[in-house]
Amino acid sequence: MSATQEVRPDSRRRVLADLTPLRTSADYRRLWFGNTVTWVGQGMTTLAISLQVYDITRSPFAVGLVGLFTLVPLVVFGLYGGAIADTVDRRRLGLASSTGLAALSVALCVAAFAGFHHVWFLYGIVSLQAVCAALNAPARSSMIPRLLPAEQLRAANALNSMTTTFGTLVGPSLGGVVVGLAGYQTAYLIDAVAFSASLYAMWRLPSMLPERTGSDGAGGADGGARPKRASVLDGLRFLATRPNLRMTFFSDFCAMILAHPRALFPAVAVLWYGGDAKTTGLLVAAPACGALLGGVFSGWQGRIRHHGQAILISVAAWGTAIALFGLTRNLWLGLLLLAAAGYADTVSMIFRNTMLQVAAPDDMRGRLQGVFIVVVVGGPRLGDFLAGSVADLTSPAVAVTGGGLACVLAIGLLTLYGKGFRRYDARHPEP
Repeated sequence: MSATQEVRPDSRRRVLADLTPLRTSADYRRLWFGNTVTWVGQGMTTLAISLQVYDITRSPFAVGLVGLFTLVPLVVFGLYGGAIADTVDRRRLGLASSTGLAALSVALCVAAFAGFHHVWFLYGIVSLQAVCAALNAPARSSMIPRLLPAEQLRAANALNSMTTTFGTLVGPSLGGVVVGLAGYQTAYLIDAVAFSASLYAMWRLPSMLPERTGSDGAGGADGGARPKRASVLDGLRFLATRPNLRMTFFSDFCAMILAHPRALFPAVAVLWYGGDAKTTGLLVAAPACGALLGGVFSGWQGRIRHHGQAILISVAAWGTAIALFGLTRNLWLGLLLLAAAGYADTVSMIFRNTMLQVAAPDDMRGRLQGVFIVVVVGGPRLGDFLAGSVADLTSPAVAVTGGGLACVLAIGLLTLYGKGFRRYDARHPEP
């Protein structure tokens, strides 16, 4: 069978997500199911904490600080979490960090049952949760290429995108219902119990020491021997000398920093559509719904060989959809454009993550996933700041439409610059 025939999907998989990774690997299947349940539980806890902080303080500013206490540890520990994942047994790191997250949910539950309502306690918990998440994500992501053959990683990343988006959409909604009916302690208890699926999946995995390839300059022909130390700086130096991997981050910056209008949704809801908080909720939900559809209807992506081209086109589509959103004053058309942007973002994310997993050596995957976390977490925050600043100086319409056009222009310049990135072939991956 030729390479072309190997990637040709059947008629059903041309549209819907490819479920092959779930069928062929019991380890991946357990990990995917555990992560799905955990994302829903964590979404419940995230909303419950925000509601509890507001009940204690009656201050929107205090609620906003929850995001700050989450963001800083994720950014600071994201890089170091990747370095640790390139040094120790990733299974043990994933198991330990998941156990930490479960224990923190138990602590929230016990405190709520005991009537211990202090905002400083909640801030401390979310900070520790962020540290555990920063350690867990690089370990979990770098495990997947060891569980599946390279040709199934694109499909696995599409399935993983469905997990995160589904949890982001369903978890907070379910959390609001549970808190309203049974209180904070019940939401925290459900989250703690939900971690059992993830812990079981991690426990069943085989040992996963990083495979030493000498890509960090250590050299050596000892194959699977564990590196003595994985340096964050070595990881950044490696990324600086690998143009295709570096371009995956540059392209994401174009979308997340230049064309990220989320911070303007409350103003847009009122000024453009004469709406209220419900309208803002629709604007927030639309990109997430599009992102979920991007995972569900991802089967066609299996025919794409040139992943770099797919990323560039997807980011340009994101920018175009955001620019058009800035021009429309029809709510339903605006929601449709935001959903299209979310779909394009998921397509870009799937191919970017696949390139990081396939083209990078195993002993660098943790550190690159750490950089990925910092970009994914920090990029949108910079985009919020830029959009808000431009809107204050000009108007929301200029900020949104101008940002979308700037994204398209920037990705066009990257397309001219990154000739090798455009030619990147998934059958012959080059970092």
